[in-house]
Amino acid sequence: MRANSPDAAASQWREYSIASIEQDGAIELLVRLMHDSAGRPGAMSGMLCRHWPIGARMALRIRSNPSFHLPQDNASPLILIGNGTGIAGLRSLLRERIRRGGGPMWLLFGERQRDHDAFFSEELQAYADAGTLQHLDVTFSRDGDGEYVWQRLQSRAAQLQSWIEQGATLMVCGSRASMATDVDRILRDLLGSTTVDDLARTGRYRRDVY
Repeated sequence: MRANSPDAAASQWREYSIASIEQDGAIELLVRLMHDSAGRPGAMSGMLCRHWPIGARMALRIRSNPSFHLPQDNASPLILIGNGTGIAGLRSLLRERIRRGGGPMWLLFGERQRDHDAFFSEELQAYADAGTLQHLDVTFSRDGDGEYVWQRLQSRAAQLQSWIEQGATLMVCGSRASMATDVDRILRDLLGSTTVDDLARTGRYRRDVY
């Protein structure tokens, strides 16, 4: 699902992945304050992060994103891969899968710095500790010898192969220009382009990238 917010300055709509599920009783978004080349805050992210008062009302519309829904097979493994605010869309999938009592899940998530960018870290770790999230790989590229998501995925090649052989679905959410492109390249290196194309054709490789 996606929430659309009107950009008062440009009379356009901005789309944000919803980080919550219906049973939560509220729509949760994860918004990063963006800046242009001159350092000016983005019209919508600036309004939401800096100027919109708590308790104020805003017109929203919700639309489905049918290409990024959970697979119908609730028991098959699920591999969630993302970076940045892409964790919002992955969190909603993760929460819904847990609610349904689905099969094994593996989350790979990357950001810059743990001190500033560890979104939902306590919640995710709680899922891992409880065993509802079987594998949790979090990387921070600017912390010490940090890795990017694609590097962590590359180091988990054997596990990736095993999960794909077990029928896993890959779901990628986040930056198209960096993370998603690099992840696609590594997937093709590790699995072969024919396999990756087949996964995409059969709905087992889904992307929500921007």
